Amino acid sequence: MQNVGAAWYMATLAQSALLVALVQTATNLPVFLLGVPAGAFGDIVDRRKLLLVTQAWMLAAAAALGALTIAGITGPWTLLWLTFALGLGATMNGPAWQAIMPELVPKKELPSAIALNSLGFNLARAVGPALGGLVVAWIGAGAAFILNAISFVGVLIVLYLWKRAPEHASNSTERVMTAIWAGMRYVRFAPTMHSVLIRSGTFVISASALWSMLPLVAKVELHRDSSGFGVLLGCLGGGSILGALIIGRLRQVLSAEVFVTAAVALFGLVNIALAYLESFTAVAFVLLAGGVAWMSVNANLNTAAQTSLPSWVRARGLAVYLLVFQGAMAVGSVIWGEVANRFGLRTTLFVAGVTLCIAAAATARLRLTGSRELDNTPSLHLPEPALLVERHPEHGPVLVTVEYFIDPKSGADFARAMESLRKIRRRDGAIRWGLFEDAAVPGRYIETFVVDSWAEHLRQHERMTVSDREVESKARAYHRTADPPIVTHWIAARD
Repeated sequence: MQNVGAAWYMATLAQSALLVALVQTATNLPVFLLGVPAGAFGDIVDRRKLLLVTQAWMLAAAAALGALTIAGITGPWTLLWLTFALGLGATMNGPAWQAIMPELVPKKELPSAIALNSLGFNLARAVGPALGGLVVAWIGAGAAFILNAISFVGVLIVLYLWKRAPEHASNSTERVMTAIWAGMRYVRFAPTMHSVLIRSGTFVISASALWSMLPLVAKVELHRDSSGFGVLLGCLGGGSILGALIIGRLRQVLSAEVFVTAAVALFGLVNIALAYLESFTAVAFVLLAGGVAWMSVNANLNTAAQTSLPSWVRARGLAVYLLVFQGAMAVGSVIWGEVANRFGLRTTLFVAGVTLCIAAAATARLRLTGSRELDNTPSLHLPEPALLVERHPEHGPVLVTVEYFIDPKSGADFARAMESLRKIRRRDGAIRWGLFEDAAVPGRYIETFVVDSWAEHLRQHERMTVSDREVESKARAYHRTADPPIVTHWIAARD
């Protein structure tokens, strides 16, 4: 409703296509400017309090826009700045909102909860613009803005009443820039997130063709007005509802990898069918299948991201996921729009469909680790190292060495086990890692890794999960002496 009101009101304020287009830019630009920092804030501050602040911010921006519009004071730039303020609030809200979901439902019900959340979003996207158009036509754009402001009150009440379970408190507080780099480093060394991001990016950049071309399909190919376009959007939304209802049962018989691959291919076939169909009824039925596929892909990828990310980095990881999704949608829309200008609408849909089928085949082997396979509960098994020399917690870098004595015949197997541990060390905070063998003593190995500061190394201890501990135990099983591996901490000498 807000988006319809803003776009329509801008069209009445200024007969400029650029200013009308800038309304959408003002809404989406904050995602690219602050998406990743928003994830950092979602991890280093209390998520409930952050959500209360962001919801109150959006309430204030929407209320100000509504009041100024009703008073007749709003001009084009006032509308753009307040729309940008709403976009800022939504951007800061998004990662934390996604990250709290595992705190609200049991782990086994998370896929269904994500599907339900997606269902609500798709219903709102289908119904909201129609309601917004009615409100704007009946009362005016200011009323739509005020209704948007009122909607935040309910969310604020729910958040205020939510009794959030206390989390393990870190011994040191991360700075925002440190948190951003820690989040990017984690994603870089997290194989499951690689699979999620590659699958999501390749899917959305091609799937954006259908979303961006659908108005033209309705108007040019099917000769329908805006109500017909609304029906087609409703069919996509209806398919999403159907997908949300069946996704739980399908996940019981299909692996996440097979499920996502099949859904991407189905969405590709929907695009190919739209390139040939001329019947409005046939297109509507095909779009039902498209809605099922859209819901299936995004719900499964979101679930894979949620369940693979530990709590300490969940908002940052989801911020990167949302950034890739939004970026692929924006870039894809531009690409397919240019293709349609040069080669025609039906050719564009056909090429996009074929591209989706190719993407499904190309990404089929990318593994999406399921929630049953990972336990991201903090293990907290590592003792806090002693710092007896006088140093500030942010002093660094810190060099950690771990000395192993193994059977020389098991060297190759030990190195492979340590490779898995390397990824954990790097994503949890190490900026360098190495494994060295003593040239004079067969079977003696030294693992080394460097961390930016003493405080970051303490956070590294807190970040290790139960699943990470199992990987570490497999590597340490090769150690053959009665005493555990010798761990030594070295901190940079004073300048």
